[in-house]
Order: sequence, then structure tokens, then C-alpha cells
Amino acid sequence: MTRTPLEETTLRVRAAAAQGQPLRIVGGGSKDAYGQALVGEPLDLRGLAGIVSYEPSELVVTVRPGTPLAELEAALAERGQCLPFEPPHHLPGSDASEASRATCGGMLAAGLSGPARASSGAVRDFVLGLEMLNGRGELLRFGGQVMKNVAGYDVSRLMAGALGTLGVVTEMSLKVLPVAPAEATLRFALSQHEALRQLHAWGGQPLPLNASCWQQGVGLTLRLRGAVAAVDAACSRLGGAVLAADEAARFWQARRDLRMPWPDIGRTRDLWRLSVPQTAPVLDLPDDPLVEWHGGQRWLAAAPAQAEAVRQAAQAVGGSATLFLAASAERSGARAACFDPLPPALARIHAALKAAFDPAGIFNRGRLYQHL
Repeated sequence: MTRTPLEETTLRVRAAAAQGQPLRIVGGGSKDAYGQALVGEPLDLRGLAGIVSYEPSELVVTVRPGTPLAELEAALAERGQCLPFEPPHHLPGSDASEASRATCGGMLAAGLSGPARASSGAVRDFVLGLEMLNGRGELLRFGGQVMKNVAGYDVSRLMAGALGTLGVVTEMSLKVLPVAPAEATLRFALSQHEALRQLHAWGGQPLPLNASCWQQGVGLTLRLRGAVAAVDAACSRLGGAVLAADEAARFWQARRDLRMPWPDIGRTRDLWRLSVPQTAPVLDLPDDPLVEWHGGQRWLAAAPAQAEAVRQAAQAVGGSATLFLAASAERSGARAACFDPLPPALARIHAALKAAFDPAGIFNRGRLYQHL
């Protein structure tokens, strides 16, 4: 009897759990460079693909993990809808072929959001429910297909950014939104300090701010989205140079796919992602960062020897630093620690969740932290 992809996956998980065999959850491979080293036998989820259901009038879509991200976005675009958090298809250090292989499972597991994250929300904010296999090979369901469906612990959103360490997601239901009726991109010749100050001032005003990016030598680029009247009024009020639609589209696509302005990252310099409060001032960093999310996300290229200084700069303002891409010339073999160490209380919560969902520790072992 021919087994379905879900049945095959379930049997693989149960056998691995019985033998204590680590499994490496595999989709398109577009996010393999993110997180700690890959460990275990591949568990390919590309057979678990397809859009299960789509209700445009309800703004809900349910997909399987192996569904190409491009396929989902094309289906939404046909109905004038989108994923507002703009998940990246591309990661620094990868090539175009890897970007085209991005899947919905990788999108959820990595939990990475694009330029609009500060105004629209993160991946986890649009996860309504999911189906998953735990480390015992049991099929579990959490959440549903409406926003107010959670009583107790919100497991569905817990999977966003877990890098597959808690289980195998077999289906996910996502909230989608209509494409904004109007959009404009403005550019301002401002220093980093001036840009942060201006963003803080604008943030307290009723403006359709959607995305922002400050870069040395470019200045502050601001995207407005919303009703036609609101965008037109904001353009008149804020001033700045208006970018042509095609130039603006190229710029924001590059930001969405994390195309960095430093050609030496991954070779002689590390790429760091700093998550800090939007109100944080200019940080004491080895070089000028690229600033997004109205100040909340800052990308930096730094020499490997400057790692501790980078982490300290982020922690000094109540933030954290992630080693997003290490310089291959300096880091051979096992990857260096990517994420800031967890506080003891939070580490205990992580360990308890891992033990509850994956007691044999078979899923993506060590992908987030070496001890999990």
C-alpha cells in the first residue's frame, strides 16, 4: 500500500525517536546558513507541499511546509493580498537559486521578517494555527483559522523562529491582508543621528509609516503605505525626494532579501543583526550600521575579533546581537555561537519546552543552542 507523505514522515520520526537518531528537517535549504550547524539525517519535507485551503474573503490561507514561498505569494497576489511581514527569500551568503527554493516551512522556522516588520508585525503575529508532529511521532493541532482561538499557551506562534527544534510542522494557517491601495518612497539626506531622531518624532504622529532604512552614503529611505489620501498628505507634509516606482521596488526588494552593502561579509568580516529598542541612540560600534525597523534592527559588518564589543554594544541598550553570517576565513568546522546566551530562567523554559515536545532530542539538535 502506498503511503502518503505525511504517513512516511510520521514513520521516520517514530523510528528516529526509538533509535535516538537525530533528524535534520529539510525544505528548500534557503535558510541553512542561519543558526548553528546542521546535524542529523535529512528529513525532507518537500513532499508535504501545496495550498490546503484559501479563503480570500476571510483573509486566511492554510499551506503545507514544503510549499514554495513564491507559489503562495503568487496565489495571494492574484486576489490582491499579501503576507504583510514580507518574509525574505534570500539570505546573505546565498545565491539566487537558493532564494528560489524558499519554502513556507523555512519561513516559519526561521521567523525572519522584512522591512515592514515594525509597522505590520512579525511572522508569529500572522500564525493562526498549525498541525505538527512532536518527537514521539504524534500528530498535534494547535490554534485554528481565526484570530481569537487561543486559550492557554499559544503553541502555534511558539514555532515561529524555533528553527525546527520543537517538531515538524505539517500544516500552517496564516492570516493575510489586502495589498495597500497606495504606496510612496521618500528619501532624506540625514545622518544616522538625525534619521533616528526624525523617526522617533514621526512615530508619534498619525502617519502611514510602513518601512524605513538608513544607510551611510544613502541617507534615510522611508516607505509610506495606506489609503491614497493618507499617503498623498504624508508626502506633502514630510517632503524629501520621491523615488520612482521601479527604483523604490528594487530598493525594498533588496532590503527584503537581506542584500547587504558590504561585499566582504562571510569572507573577512562577520555580519551581525542587532535587535534593540527603537528609541536606542547611535550605538558605539566598529562601523556604521544599516538601520531598519525605525531603529529597532541594525545590521553591522565587523571583524571576528570585534564580536564581544558588538554584543556589549547591543546589551548596553537592552538589546541582543545575532551572528548572522560568520567570516568563513576565520571560522572553520563548527559554527561559532550565533545567539546571545539565554538568562538562566529563560534557559530553563527553553529546556522544558524541548523536553516536552521532543523528549529524545531528535529534531534539529543544537540548531538554536548547543545544549538544546
